[in-house]
Amino acid sequence: MSSKATLETSIPLSGTKNGVISISKIEEPYGTGSNTVASIGISLAGNAEEPEWKVHLPLDNLDDVIEALQKLQ
Repeated sequence: MSSKATLETSIPLSGTKNGVISISKIEEPYGTGSNTVASIGISLAGNAEEPEWKVHLPLDNLDDVIEALQKLQ
């Protein structure tokens, strides 16, 4: 399996000393021909390149996910 990850943004994680939220784009995350995903990671240690937790969202779902998250405010 060969995928290409590009770290796009790192945001300080509120309520922590060193934590970060990382936003990455991963091309072919599940092998050749698989669709690109947005990867949202959380690292309490501040390592945006290797988050302890992460979720992968298909790019086709981003608008709906963003809309749902904005309703939380």
